[in-house]
Amino acid sequence: MKIATWNVNDINKRLPILLAWLDATAPDVVALQELKTTEANFPFAALDAAGYTCAMVGQATWNGVALLARSGSDADIVVTRRSLPGDAADQQARYLEAAIDGVLFGALYAPNGNPCPGPKFDYKLAWLQRLQAHATALWLSGHPVVLLGDYNVVPTDEDIYSPASWRDNALLQPQARAAWRLLRQQGWTDALLQACGPRAYTFWDYRRSRWERDAGLRIDHLLLSASLQPRLATAGVDRAVRGLEGSSDHAPAWITLK
Repeated sequence: MKIATWNVNDINKRLPILLAWLDATAPDVVALQELKTTEANFPFAALDAAGYTCAMVGQATWNGVALLARSGSDADIVVTRRSLPGDAADQQARYLEAAIDGVLFGALYAPNGNPCPGPKFDYKLAWLQRLQAHATALWLSGHPVVLLGDYNVVPTDEDIYSPASWRDNALLQPQARAAWRLLRQQGWTDALLQACGPRAYTFWDYRRSRWERDAGLRIDHLLLSASLQPRLATAGVDRAVRGLEGSSDHAPAWITLK
C-alpha cells in the first residue's frame, strides 16, 4: 500500500498537476490539505475519471482536507469523523477520518498559528492539544492508524534549512514543538523521519528563492500506530513536483507499507 500526503494549496488551481502526479505515481491512498473549496466545487468528477474515490470536508477560500482512494481494489472510504473532537464550536475544516482497506486514516491540516503570540497561535495550541487527546484514543484502540497531513510544526532545528530567520514563526515555537513531542511520546512512528532522516523537506516558501536554494522545512508528517510500524518499507518526498510551474509550495510526501 502506497500512502501519500500533500498540501495542494488550492485543489482547483493545482488540479492539472495533481492529476498528472496521480497518474505518474499511482498512490493507493492520498490525504490532501488546504483545498480552499466547498464540496459543491470540489473536482469529484475529474478525480473519479482518474480512478479515485474521494471524501472531503471543505470551506470556501480557506482550509479543507480530503482523502482519496485508488479504485480497483478495496477502495471504499468509510468516513468515521469529519472534524476533530473536543470543540463543537470549531467550524474550520481541518480533519477527516476514514477507514480504507483495513486502515484508519486521520487526514489533518493543523493551524499555521501566525502571527504569534496572538489568538491564531492560541488556537493552534488548543487544536494540537485536541489532536493529542484524540490520538491517545486512537492509539489505545489498537487499530492500524495513520495520522497524516500538514502539521505546521518543524519538529527540531534539524528539520529546517536554517532556523535563524524563522525563530519568531509559529512553526518553530517551543510550545508547538512540545505538543509534537507529546504526540510522538504516545508511541507514534514518524515514518518520514525513520526512513529518510530530518532533511526530507516537504515545504519551500515561495519567497526569497527558497525552492531554488533548497531552503526547505519538514512540516508534513505521516505518523504510524504500533501495528503499522513493522510494515513500513520505503518513504520519500516527490520534490520535483514542487519545482513545476504553478505548483504548490509543498511537495507530496509518501510511504509504502508491506
